[in-house]
Amino acid sequence: MIRLKSDKDINILRAGGKRLAVILAELETKVKSGVTTGELDDYAQELIATGGDRAAFLNYRPRGSRLAYPAALCVSVNEEIVHGLPGKRRIADGDIVSLDLGLVHDNLVTDSAVSVIAGCADPETEKLLGCTKEALALGIAAARAEGTTGDIGAAVEKYVLAQGFGVVRDLSGHGVGFNVHEDPEVPNYGRPGEGEQLAPGLVIAIEPMVVAGTEETRLLADGFTFVTADGARAAHFEHTIVVTDSGPEILTQ
Repeated sequence: MIRLKSDKDINILRAGGKRLAVILAELETKVKSGVTTGELDDYAQELIATGGDRAAFLNYRPRGSRLAYPAALCVSVNEEIVHGLPGKRRIADGDIVSLDLGLVHDNLVTDSAVSVIAGCADPETEKLLGCTKEALALGIAAARAEGTTGDIGAAVEKYVLAQGFGVVRDLSGHGVGFNVHEDPEVPNYGRPGEGEQLAPGLVIAIEPMVVAGTEETRLLADGFTFVTADGARAAHFEHTIVVTDSGPEILTQ
């Protein structure tokens, strides 16, 4: 069931989203060759605690899953698309490192993600990240009252395919706010006019996941990490937004 947010809810989400944006920006500066993914998670937890908030993902158990996520931060490297478990993996020069973080501020949840290149990058990797970031901007621009989730997905898909990349279809954006995952689903593909209706007060996380190879995915034995089936690289950008009468507002910036 889709639950719209009140003005009071949106004010809280706006404040929490700003806090989340600051934390993610700080985490980006720590993505360097030699750093472990676990160290990034430790730092994320420290920053969240300092602000007096809670990590939305820590001990979160997705619907249908038998496992609770054991970290605050998802750290996905190269072929890992989303939900990478932080641990002993050491980042190398040229790696794509995707950071996905959820924050609970005053009992409401915001969700955001960025992809960062550790050190130097080749032109194709830079193009992949640039494409994903622009796809997010286009998806957000399409999130207008009286539109549909299909409008968002179509905008993302059209741009990504034109750039020679693929969009992940097994995973999608989602409603957010009262919980980490809510209705509606927000796929990164679709047809204009199809899907769920968008209305003022709807808060959603839009999150293109773009791949340099096949769009097929597989789940690792850890039960969380999704990777590209062919080992090709992936990038991920995400913002929490609210649909308003005057257009979409990004809450996590």
